[in-house]
Amino acid sequence: MASKAQQKDWLALCADPVQYAPRGYQLKQWLFGGQSISTKVALFAIEEYPGLITSDLFGEDSYFADADLFWQKQNEAIATKRDTYLNEGWSEVVLLEPGQYFHAWDHEKTPKKKGGKIVITVSHRGEVECHEGWLSRKEARRAREGGEQEETAAKLPRPEVTGPMQNYIDLHRHAAVRAAMLDHPAVALRLVVAHAITGSGLWQVRPEPQRAANETVTASLAGCKAEAAFGKKRREVLALLGSPDEDSLVAGGNGDAVAIAGVFARLLALCDDDVMRVLTLVMAETLAAGSAVIEALGNHLNVDMAIWWQPDDAFFDLLRDKEIANSMLADVGGKLVADGNVAEKVKTQKNIIRDFLAGENGRPRVETWLPRWMKFPAESYTSRGGFRTADQWTQVQPLFVRE
Repeated sequence: MASKAQQKDWLALCADPVQYAPRGYQLKQWLFGGQSISTKVALFAIEEYPGLITSDLFGEDSYFADADLFWQKQNEAIATKRDTYLNEGWSEVVLLEPGQYFHAWDHEKTPKKKGGKIVITVSHRGEVECHEGWLSRKEARRAREGGEQEETAAKLPRPEVTGPMQNYIDLHRHAAVRAAMLDHPAVALRLVVAHAITGSGLWQVRPEPQRAANETVTASLAGCKAEAAFGKKRREVLALLGSPDEDSLVAGGNGDAVAIAGVFARLLALCDDDVMRVLTLVMAETLAAGSAVIEALGNHLNVDMAIWWQPDDAFFDLLRDKEIANSMLADVGGKLVADGNVAEKVKTQKNIIRDFLAGENGRPRVETWLPRWMKFPAESYTSRGGFRTADQWTQVQPLFVRE
């Protein structure tokens, strides 16, 4: 089982009165670089493994000599098994983190037709178990107590996007769309008329507050390119209006009549082009983040998010879903790479994505990648639902069919 070089090294350890020569299971781990994986746990055909396979002294057990290569093949096999279950009609296949146990006591057996799920566990030794037809006790209880209507709700999987991630997406898309709109004053004029006729949650007139879900989103938005460009244009408009405060908002006054008369007098002294600049920025300031209007306007203007946004630390911090991370890994590295890491932790898969974006750790660099969430039009990664941005575009898309 040991190479000649390993035999020589081990004999040297035995002869050294200071050093310790490993024996028993420690010897096996020493020979295999710290991890020995039996061929018995492989989901794939042994013939598909291109690496070295070794046997113990009695020839009773065999092991994969290259653990990394084994995990690549094993993850590909797990991905295939997951796809097979989904094709068979199972509502969801949950891949637990390596080493995480499936607690049957906290679940109830549930058939496929009633929304039962597949739970796949992977041990650190490579063993894979598929637990078919289970729901958590909480999910099963909702299904029983609510009748047919609640049973349907219980079958609905978790939303694709978490609350903070949806907030992050809304604010960045809002920032990009309104910054892009500054170059389209005729469009802004028509939006002003539409708001004046129909009204909206902001048309009193109040500026968009850009409320962030947490400090991470706040810092990300403050440092984004679109916000910097917008701030520059706002300072120019404030100068046109003679405002002494370069950092104040243009919209959102208190309705004081004397103040309105003062702004009116100032606008009378401006040329049409400058008035249109003021009007365009006021419309941009009062554009509601996270609304269907952002989707309609962004698609009409063909906003290229790659100009205004790149994946940052906040985006990856908010990305917590392993299935979504694996789909994003497929976007940047291809399906083969994604399947080879399907059972890895979310953190590991996110690091691989970042390696591709930076061209580090032997990964070819991927230029200007945009997640489907951030594109115009926005797209979902799953059929689970819970992604408001894509739903809003679906609602307004028929109104903007191009000839």
